[in-house]
Amino acid sequence: MDIVVYDELPEEAREIRELVFVEEQGFHDEFDETDARAKHLVLYDGQTPVATCRIFRREEPGDYAVGRIAVRKEYRGRHLGAYLLKAAEEEIRSHGGKRVFLHAQCSARQFYQKQGYGCYGETDLDEDCPHIWMKKDV
Repeated sequence: MDIVVYDELPEEAREIRELVFVEEQGFHDEFDETDARAKHLVLYDGQTPVATCRIFRREEPGDYAVGRIAVRKEYRGRHLGAYLLKAAEEEIRSHGGKRVFLHAQCSARQFYQKQGYGCYGETDLDEDCPHIWMKKDV
């Protein structure tokens, strides 16, 4: 498994996010202006793109966000999400990042807690799906 970091949204990441968030989960507003300023990580199994996420700076110095973590259905259950998240955190640290924030689907809260993230703030809705803000010092 190899991870490639892109400065622009690659077609491989777009395809994975379309499959996971739009087709499987029913989100409509998947792609936004943040994609243009984010770095995009894609995890490959040989030549096959199997997972993706994006990272971007927030307003406060040292603060970054991770988002749009998606793993193809047939590759789930192999801890690839955790592997990709750890790679994203390493990429953030290499750019001087100190804290990582994410807006997690509440159904994924336990996954992020196992990776060392803590919840803060109120639960809110993103396209009628409950989400919670989480953060971690890196």
